[in-house]
Amino acid sequence: MASEALIANAKDFLKTESPDSKLNLYDHLASILHSVLEGRTTNSVDVFEDTSRNIKNNATNENELSEEDIAIIKLQNNLFEKSSAEDAEPEPEDEVEMPLPDLMDTAHYFEQAGVGLGREETFRIFLALKNLVDTHTLQNVRFWGKIFGTMKNYIVAEVEYREGAEDEEGEEGEEAEEAKEEEEEEEKEEDDIPKPDYKPPPKIPKEENGTGCNKKTYFVCNEPGTEWVKLPPVEPAEIVCARQIKKFFTGDLNAPVISYPPFPGTEINYLRAQIARISASTHISPVDYFKFEEDDEDDSDGEGRDSYTLNVEFEPLRIDELTDPSLITWVHHMQHILPQGRCQWINPAMKTDAEEFDEEEEEEENEDQEE
Repeated sequence: MASEALIANAKDFLKTESPDSKLNLYDHLASILHSVLEGRTTNSVDVFEDTSRNIKNNATNENELSEEDIAIIKLQNNLFEKSSAEDAEPEPEDEVEMPLPDLMDTAHYFEQAGVGLGREETFRIFLALKNLVDTHTLQNVRFWGKIFGTMKNYIVAEVEYREGAEDEEGEEGEEAEEAKEEEEEEEKEEDDIPKPDYKPPPKIPKEENGTGCNKKTYFVCNEPGTEWVKLPPVEPAEIVCARQIKKFFTGDLNAPVISYPPFPGTEINYLRAQIARISASTHISPVDYFKFEEDDEDDSDGEGRDSYTLNVEFEPLRIDELTDPSLITWVHHMQHILPQGRCQWINPAMKTDAEEFDEEEEEEENEDQEE
């Protein structure tokens, strides 16, 4: 009978790690026996080598992490660290309603239907959304979803700014756009090449922030813990073109979108256009779950109503009513996008007051030059 010392020496030898794979025979044999006893197949001895090979390959792949994976792990590790603001006790007068809902509670209900991203990833996304709330003045934040790409994925957050907060953040972007337009106009003036008589159709103006397709603002990131990037407002031309093409996302916001017809922008614009289309088509709710605000009750102008609030008097419907095949108990609570690429139709032939004023100024300048 073997002594305890011999057994201990044998066990220590079996636990010796391989210098190549960093695995040991003791754990490997234990994993094989666990797999055999769990499966209890009649030909266990015949598939013993295959079982060993599969377990070894899986263990080797788990140990191989790229530099990019290690960098992401370090970034996500910061999500679990408390900030100094969280440690401090909030003052009663500074208490405001939390703009971020309980994502884990929402994920629990999705899990009952067999859909979701898993509790671990959902919790990391919740922490990333919390960082977004801490760095921006937001009134509402919602996890919109996840879009898969060929190289990286997109995690999308749908937000609403507090009054005046978005205007302050948007000033820099508007100034950059104006400067770019002025440079293009100067280049055209310097160019003496004869111009054709063809005039392109008038450009359909985008909807203002907080209305129509631009009612919400969207932020994206590739992984929880990476930097959130704000998507620009969507243009009608981008939506019109996005309806005519099919492209895989790459995960790079600056990637070109090579298609026919040509898409007017890069992947950041294509992503924003598809988010607008998906939101308009898939956001549904039970009848009377939302109600229109008092200011929007009058729809005599035919432009539609896009402001709604939660109906506190809503009475939940029965299961048989919600599952009615006719779907009469469900409605879309997002405005439909017209073929024009806007939620509210606009006549491009009609000139705005600002355009008429600019034309009058140009005519006066021409008259002064002739005199």
